[in-house]
Parts: sequence; C-alpha cells; structure tokens
Amino acid sequence: MESSTPESSSKKPRSPEQAITLMVIGLVLLYALWMLRAQGPVSPPASPVSPIPATGLSPENIPLVTGEEPVSEIFTRAGCAVCHTIPGIPGANGQVGPALVLGTTGAQRLADPSYGGTAQTVHEYIVESVVDPAAFVVPGFPERTMPSWYGTKLSALALDKIAHYLESQTERAQVK
Repeated sequence: MESSTPESSSKKPRSPEQAITLMVIGLVLLYALWMLRAQGPVSPPASPVSPIPATGLSPENIPLVTGEEPVSEIFTRAGCAVCHTIPGIPGANGQVGPALVLGTTGAQRLADPSYGGTAQTVHEYIVESVVDPAAFVVPGFPERTMPSWYGTKLSALALDKIAHYLESQTERAQVK
C-alpha cells in the first residue's frame, strides 16, 4: 500500500517551457553575480567634499557587453546561445527560440500579418526583437520567453553588431 505524503501530492510538475525559463533566468543571474564579483569591492570615497549626484550606475544598468567584444563573445555573454541556434557561433544550438538566420527569415517576419512592431528593415527588426521581444513572437515558439530587459543590458554598439551579423545569416550558413 502506497502512502501519499502532503509534500509529494502538492507538487505539480513543471512544463518544459517553465523549466527552461527558470534555467535561463538562473544562468543570467549567476552570470550577473559573477560579473559583479569580478569588479571587486567598492570602497567609499576618502573624504567627500560635496554630495555626488546619482549616475545611474547600478548593477541593473551595467551592460552585459559593450560592443567592443568579438561578435561570438557578445552572443555568448548575452546568453543568446542558450536559447537560439546561431550559425557561426560555437555552442549556439538552443531550441527554445527560433534559429537566428535573419538573412533568410527577416523579411518574412516583417511581412507576417501578426507582426506588431514598427521596424521597416531587417536590421531594425533585429534590434526591435531584442528591445521589445513582444512586438512579434515567431509562430511555434513560446511567448514571454525572451527577457524584455535585454535591451537595457546591451549597449547600442553591441545591438548594432548583433543586427549586422544576424542580417547576413542564412539557412545555407546554418547547414554548413
């Protein structure tokens, strides 16, 4: 006779999307903590003469990348490779989000009747997809999976570099 404990009967299994979302959030948080630790302790000023105005430099405003890094490092440090397959980026074999072959799929997405964004070019679409991921969710992929805060964690240079790289990627490049 099996006995059922309150603990075992009250837990509901998580869906694969929930588990992956939690894993991505955990990885991003671990990375942020690691980056903060790498900066070392912050010591207070020796003798402040006047109050220092707030500069907005808090952990949530520090970018994951500056854009000076090689494009493969930008994708890796930003966590894109966890969810997306990206041709030419080592380890970018994710399956939570669509393959990033925007040289092939970008124009199709802009023309999709369910597209709700404002981009006019594939380059603008890529930037918009990072800054406002809810503007268009590729059919067949889960909604609200891509973090909406990525746009605040990537510099303008990094976003531009990402867009330039992705708009040149095609399905042919993915097969190689």
